[in-house]
Parts: sequence; structure tokens; C-alpha cells
Amino acid sequence: MSFAIVTDTAGNLPNRLLRQRGIGVLPLSFSVDGVEQSVPTQEEFDAAGFFAAMRAGARVVTSQVPPQAYLDCFSPLLAAGRDVLFVSITSGISGTYQSALMAAKELLETYPGRRIRCVDTGTASLGEGLQALRAAELRDAGKTLDETVDILEEERFHMCSVFTVGDLKYLRATGRLSGVGALLGTMLDIKPILKGDETFHIVLAGKVRGRRRVIEELAARYEKYAVAPEEQLVGVAHCDCRADADALIALLRRGRAPKDVLLVDYEPVTGSHLGPGSLALFFRGDAEVRSR
Repeated sequence: MSFAIVTDTAGNLPNRLLRQRGIGVLPLSFSVDGVEQSVPTQEEFDAAGFFAAMRAGARVVTSQVPPQAYLDCFSPLLAAGRDVLFVSITSGISGTYQSALMAAKELLETYPGRRIRCVDTGTASLGEGLQALRAAELRDAGKTLDETVDILEEERFHMCSVFTVGDLKYLRATGRLSGVGALLGTMLDIKPILKGDETFHIVLAGKVRGRRRVIEELAARYEKYAVAPEEQLVGVAHCDCRADADALIALLRRGRAPKDVLLVDYEPVTGSHLGPGSLALFFRGDAEVRSR
């Protein structure tokens, strides 16, 4: 392999895919009622238990990745003579990307002959994870580090991240959505449709009444905006609402069916900001899909 690829655990990729595609992972951390924890693998994560605890009032707090974590993750790769591509959770909701840039600067003083490139994916969960898989595809096809970065930085604007939440209070509490918008949605019992926009922030994309209707709206956005769906691996992530995720996937396959669907439980860091009952869809659209 010409260079190493590392993503963070917010990318939501199962261990089997990380191993198959030769992708390393930087662990994020969180605390539950003051007890610090690292993000477990998809295979080890008790999603039902975690989101049940949130429903019962458990306080989940996320934290910045400590500088030493980057050094521990990147140093062995650099010492082995490999350059590194870090595919990061969006800078719109996390400081991980900026911290990676600072760590890279420090590391390259120790390994002056090596290179570290960082890509801000502009999204999280499988929106990020699918871009990490794309990086592996490009690398394995013979693209150089710089060529891969150039392609990712252009294609990230094609990644549609659209989702709904069970309760807007979690986004309001963490400052990811305005308190006014959260209060309005709660008062009217309207289900929000949210998205990652072209500036890498979470914005309100629409409102509908009823859970079934919001699932249909997520599928309708895919039907309208997905480019070459028959060639795509589409991502669906949920916070302990598997029946809704299955209903969404059934709708996707009824129309312009994707090549395949990757279904995962939201990992705890990003999932804690969205809250129980959240459901997200990730797919590739055209260059304007984030602004629609």
C-alpha cells in the first residue's frame, strides 16, 4: 500500500470493513455520568443499552481527542516509512480535524521525510465512513496521496447527509442546532429533516408531521438526488430505532435501488448529540446536493 489511511471512530465503520480495506482508526472518547470511556467497536457496542440509558437521563459528554492519541496512532506508521492520510469527522461539529493538523505539524518535525495529509469530510457517521472507504478504493487503484486528497476534497461536497431525530433537545443541549428551532419543533410535534450543509454545519432542511412521513421524506431525497445509485454503497445509521431503519431501506430498494446498503448503529459520540430515535441516510449526489 502506497500510504496509510486512518479515520476516527465517528466514521461508524464496522471492524470487518476497516480490516478488509486496510484502514486504521483513531478512537474518540466520551463519558457517561462522569465515567470516561473509549468508543467501542461496532461489534462490541451495546447500542440498545447506551440509548436506553440516555432515555433514562444519563448524561453523556464528548471530549476532544488528546494530542497523545494522534501521536500514538500516526507515529508507528511514519516510523515504518509510510505517509498518512487522515479522514476526519467534520470540523462543523468537532475539533478533531484542527487537532489533527496540529499533531501532524508536530510529528513531521520528528519524521521530516514523511507526509501527513488531513481531509475534513464535512460530515460524520457513515457520511465520513463512506469517504474513508473511497480513499481506500483510490489508494488501491494506484492514486497517489495528493491525488486521493484532491479527489476527496472535491467529492465531499457530493456526500448527502440527511437525517431526523427523535427529540431535538439533544442537538439543542450541545449547541448543534438553535434553541429556537428545537423549541418550535417540540411545541408543534413536527418531525424535523436535518442535513449537513455546504459549510459543514447542521441545518434544518424541512419539517413534516409524523414519523412515517419523515422516513418517506428521507427516501424521497435519495430518489431525487442520488447519482448513479446502482453503483453506490449507501449508508443508514440509527440510534436504537431498527424498525425505522429497515423501513427506510425498504423504500430505498423499491425505487432506484442502490448497489448495497450499509446499516449500522450510531456510535456513541455522534449518537449522543443526536439522541435516541435518530435516523440518518448517507448517499452520493451531485455537486449541489448539500445546498438543496
